[in-house]
Amino acid sequence: MNPSFQEAVLAICQKDARYHPDAYDFLVEALDVTVKEIRTRQPDHDRHISGKELLDGIKEFALDEFGPLAFTVFAEWGIHSTEDFGEIVFNLVEAGRLGKTESDNRADFKDGYCFADVFVKPFEPHALGAPARRTSRRRKREP
Repeated sequence: MNPSFQEAVLAICQKDARYHPDAYDFLVEALDVTVKEIRTRQPDHDRHISGKELLDGIKEFALDEFGPLAFTVFAEWGIHSTEDFGEIVFNLVEAGRLGKTESDNRADFKDGYCFADVFVKPFEPHALGAPARRTSRRRKREP
C-alpha cells in the first residue's frame, strides 16, 4: 500500500483500536481481487460492488491466502464477524480512502455468514473425509 494509505490506517487505528492495521490492508487487497474477479466474469460490470459481493470476495480471498488459519488470523486482527468488515469499510470511507453510494450502510455487512461455518468447519477432520475423533473417553494413565 502507498504511504498515504498507511498513514490513514494509523490515524484510524489511533481513533478506533479494535482492528489491527493489517486488517485494513487485507480488506483493500480483498476488495481489489473481488472487483477484478467480478469484472472478469462480467466485463460490462463497472458499478459499485455491494456489501454482500465484498463479503463473498473476502471469504474466498481469506481461504486462498490463509486456508485453515483464516479464523485465527482474523481473531488476531480483532475481526470476529462480518459486521467487523463493515466497520473497517466505513472507517476507510470516513477517512476518505473508500467510496460509498447513498444506499451503502453498515447493515449490509450484518449476518453475512458465520465465521465458524466458513473458516473452521471445512477444515475439521470429519469434513475432510476422516472420521471424527471421539473425545468423550478418557485415556487410562499408565503408572
